[in-house]
Amino acid sequence: EKSLRLSHRVGKHTKKRQKKLDRALQALKKHKKKKKTAEVFNNSALHLLHDPQDMCEKLFSQLEKTTERFEVKLMMMDLASRLIGIHQLSVMNFYPFVQRFLQPHQREVTKILLFAAQSSHELVPPDVIEGVLRTISNNFITDRNAGEVMAVGMNAVKEICARCPLAMSADLLGDLVQYKSHKDKGVMMSARALLQLYRKLNPDLLNRKDKGRPTEAMAETEPLVYGGQVAKDFIPGAEILPEEAEPKEEKEKNDWESCSDESDEEGEWIDVHHSSDEEAKEDEPQISKEERLKKAQTVSSNRILTAEEFEQIQKRQALKEVEGRHGKRKREGGQEEEGGGLLTLSTIENVHKKRAHDKESRLSTVMAGREGREKFGKNHEKMNPHASSTNKDKRRNKAFMMIKHKVQRKKIKRSFRDKQIALRNSLLKRQKAKR
Repeated sequence: EKSLRLSHRVGKHTKKRQKKLDRALQALKKHKKKKKTAEVFNNSALHLLHDPQDMCEKLFSQLEKTTERFEVKLMMMDLASRLIGIHQLSVMNFYPFVQRFLQPHQREVTKILLFAAQSSHELVPPDVIEGVLRTISNNFITDRNAGEVMAVGMNAVKEICARCPLAMSADLLGDLVQYKSHKDKGVMMSARALLQLYRKLNPDLLNRKDKGRPTEAMAETEPLVYGGQVAKDFIPGAEILPEEAEPKEEKEKNDWESCSDESDEEGEWIDVHHSSDEEAKEDEPQISKEERLKKAQTVSSNRILTAEEFEQIQKRQALKEVEGRHGKRKREGGQEEEGGGLLTLSTIENVHKKRAHDKESRLSTVMAGREGREKFGKNHEKMNPHASSTNKDKRRNKAFMMIKHKVQRKKIKRSFRDKQIALRNSLLKRQKAKR
């Protein structure tokens, strides 16, 4: 982080470089947080079971046959889902069982959505989880439901896909991503979170306009395969280091150079190791992916890296998530995200919406905004303040029974004689006005 800020200080200060620095610092912060975050679980006894598969199957068979109260069923479903998620068990009948309760009007439906997300993992066949995703999408994420219901369903879909990304189909993902511009803020934020998730996991499922700006990290990712694990025989990012370690004296000599004039007796020294990123990037030759991979394998196997070199690698890996790929829009697979942490109910019920005030608080804010402000509306001022009001204005303040006969007269259909008299009077009035 210090080297990133120092390199930004050396070069020309522009808004583009400032935004690039902010994105790089944010990516570096995510890397550090991922390393420091330990596995979270609130009950270690679940990890110490001798035969979790047999226990979970027996528990699920009791759950299907039980006639206990609904609260007891929820506790049994919670335990079964935790066992399936932690030990990555194969209990295929659990998902259709949970699928029956996925209705917006179901009691404690947010907990059931939590159980569906807890029981999802990478070793479950995608076809099994896809049915759960379809049910949630059809029952929750529809325009006929309220915004909170849609946001809860979208959060559940996101948590399930974070643990089993292959369960999502391209058609369903395209439909869900379209809610990124929904009028409800909660639905919009949940849809954008799902979009960001698949930009990292599997961008090939997204449409071209939804993939976002391609980065170097996306170019180095590998496609997701069911049941496959990525095992690397090199340190990612080691290709930026030389194949042979430099001697210590030569390294110190290269890092510092004199900027003194001939007339000065004591020369000043400046650090040129932290040059601007743009200049360093221009000096680097453009090499292919295979050559970078081969160089990284050579450096990782033939050298012992120092702490400073690991910092350089970490900085470069953070920049890869920010820098683009020189106009190329093609993606190569997705990046697998670590899932399986302890889920809480707040992750499902996390609705990004500002709660409405009650009537008293809203009225107080309205009255506070009116202080020191002119009144709205047309101001009917008289030309002469001492003049009397017209008959029309007086009629507004009279009781209805006093003017009832005049109002009813207008509603009654006039006779031909009354129309003649009214026409004659209007013509006489116009003739007088012309004079």
